[in-house]
Amino acid sequence: MNPDTVCEFPSFRGFGASRPDRLAVILAGGDGSRLKSLTRAIAGDERPKQFCPILNGRTLLDETRSRVALRIRESNTFFSLTRKHEPFYERPLWNVPEQNLIVQPENKGTAPAILYSLMRVAEVSPKATVAFFPSDHYFSDDEAFMDHVDSAYDAAELSGSSVVLLGIEPQKPETSYGWIEPATSLFGDMPKSVTRVNRFWEKPTAGVAKRLMSGGCLWNSFVMVGRVTAFLEMFREHLPEMFRMFAASARLFGTQQEAAVIRSIYSWIAETNYSSEVLERSAEKLLVMRVGQVGWSDWGEPHRVVGTLTQLGIQTEWMQAMAA
Repeated sequence: MNPDTVCEFPSFRGFGASRPDRLAVILAGGDGSRLKSLTRAIAGDERPKQFCPILNGRTLLDETRSRVALRIRESNTFFSLTRKHEPFYERPLWNVPEQNLIVQPENKGTAPAILYSLMRVAEVSPKATVAFFPSDHYFSDDEAFMDHVDSAYDAAELSGSSVVLLGIEPQKPETSYGWIEPATSLFGDMPKSVTRVNRFWEKPTAGVAKRLMSGGCLWNSFVMVGRVTAFLEMFREHLPEMFRMFAASARLFGTQQEAAVIRSIYSWIAETNYSSEVLERSAEKLLVMRVGQVGWSDWGEPHRVVGTLTQLGIQTEWMQAMAA
């Protein structure tokens, strides 16, 4: 597939759920430090946001899991977690097979979480296509979003060597999101169009954000789809030392030695951000799909959560307490 080509891929309701070679990883290992004031108000403890019952008594992890299940087999869904959060994920994930729980000994950022997940997935299905889903997002239309994800799987499988990012059509010149600038193309503003990534803009100023919005740039949802091999190749190129450590230990995955060797790796590696250290350095290997009309919000800040719930007409005791 020519990376400059713009294509629209057909979607098939429920089709992805029947595909054994399509996997998903739900990223649920973060500490949620920016939302601590809100999660304390709701749960009364230090649990991260993904394990907090924010919306209608359901946690963000519950919501993400239900959304992903619209297209991906539950047996093909993996969870990236952190050991210290076990009291919070043990109960909601009680029915998930142990081999689908990818438990980090500590949180060292998104890069090792994703790489460890890829290495574990590669042991199960090295030729598979995998999608990564953050567990702190809200969508007003889960079905429409997962329809886009289906199309992103199609695009990634057709390309083979490229990773497809899902870029959300912006509703305002947001300064606290990351932005994706698509390459200029004739049909790049069409729904589900897939174009090459030109560059990234991380948390731009207000003036730059207005220019990005008017120029057809997209919010980076951090939902991404690609072949396992395509993701691993980016790590091999941009984080070679980290890649070598995990690759050398992969033969022990699934054995009694796995936990010990992973603890050793995590004691050596530094906290590493996937966006800045891998994605932003790999623009030439990335495609972006335009996603619209799905009502997306990244619930990384308290005001976004409260704003969304207010728009939905939901008023809770904890919202009243925070406003007081």
